[in-house]
Amino acid sequence: MKPLVGIVMGSVSDADIMDAAKPVLEEFGVPYEYTIVSAHRTPDRLWTYGKTAAARGLKVLIAAAGGAAHLPGMLASLTPLPVIGVPIRSSQSLGGLDSLLSIVQMPKGIPVATVAVDNATNAALLAVRILACQDEGLLRRMETYQERLRMEALRPLTEEGGRFHAVLL
Repeated sequence: MKPLVGIVMGSVSDADIMDAAKPVLEEFGVPYEYTIVSAHRTPDRLWTYGKTAAARGLKVLIAAAGGAAHLPGMLASLTPLPVIGVPIRSSQSLGGLDSLLSIVQMPKGIPVATVAVDNATNAALLAVRILACQDEGLLRRMETYQERLRMEALRPLTEEGGRFHAVLL
């Protein structure tokens, strides 16, 4: 099956964070590709990746970067596809705030959806929701996932001997 989501990161050091996106996409049956594309160290690779992503069948890109975090914005400038940015807390970063601000402060016309620092899980879930706009089966699986989250949150109310009490709402 051809990949629908491209997961890219600026460096191998981002892989520990970005690995969290893979099981989410796998749970929903969404095929993906996973690679390194650095805005600063491999600009030719970045340009080719961004320019060919749609033609290769990708539908959503998840791009992670730390520090100056140019990768998500540069990809968004090269492709018509939605790009989800994952700011990375790197060893030289300001707690990830530099990456977050770099990704979220894109100029008009170059949108990048941005999730919390180091939150590849939410990036993958957002990619699934974007794809679900055109896929009823995926939409149903997302609804089931959300119901599971709801039930997990309410579990303390249903367990015997818990310190919480159910309240009708």
